[in-house]
Amino acid sequence: MQHKKDAPLRSDAQRNRERILEVALTELTLRPDAPLSAIAKQAGVGQGTFYRNFPNRESLVLEIYRHEMHQVAESAAQLLEQLPPAQALRAWMDRLAEFAMTKAGLADAIRLATSTPGSPEKPKPTHTPVTEAAELLLRANDAVGAIRPGMTPDDLVLAIGGLWQLAPTDDWRPRATRLLDLVMDGLRAGAPGADGRPRPS
Repeated sequence: MQHKKDAPLRSDAQRNRERILEVALTELTLRPDAPLSAIAKQAGVGQGTFYRNFPNRESLVLEIYRHEMHQVAESAAQLLEQLPPAQALRAWMDRLAEFAMTKAGLADAIRLATSTPGSPEKPKPTHTPVTEAAELLLRANDAVGAIRPGMTPDDLVLAIGGLWQLAPTDDWRPRATRLLDLVMDGLRAGAPGADGRPRPS
């Protein structure tokens, strides 16, 4: 009987997969053409295990990108459980900055993996999960009057687009913090509530 493609992995198989992704993210950011065999060795898995998870370079690189993107998206709900909406939104922006640096660091590896001379470039993963996370956070902030009304996920993504101009090799964190603080100040300007509490109508 054939297993479903999306069937949950056994815990040891899941750990192997996550370890491969962790090592590959580091190695491919440093060396976009790092040999897959070297990544497998450093991850402590055999060639068979590696290629069962990732049959080629393209599948590995795109899965790293998807994995990091989904981690950022899933953190939105977790942050809302732990923090007031405005603080959750600001903390999530920091997570998004980390993702932006991951994407920048992997840019050359993505190009190498998805582009073949003489053939059309393959599609890249979309930002839909990140956009959905932004919408969740904005709705939560709207509900308590913590940000100006009418903001959309697209507005937020455009406002923080400067993150994608930062280079991961530089000391990017202070600049990202200043940029995101500025964006957060703009979101709060004209907010109907104070300190996350709606004003009485």
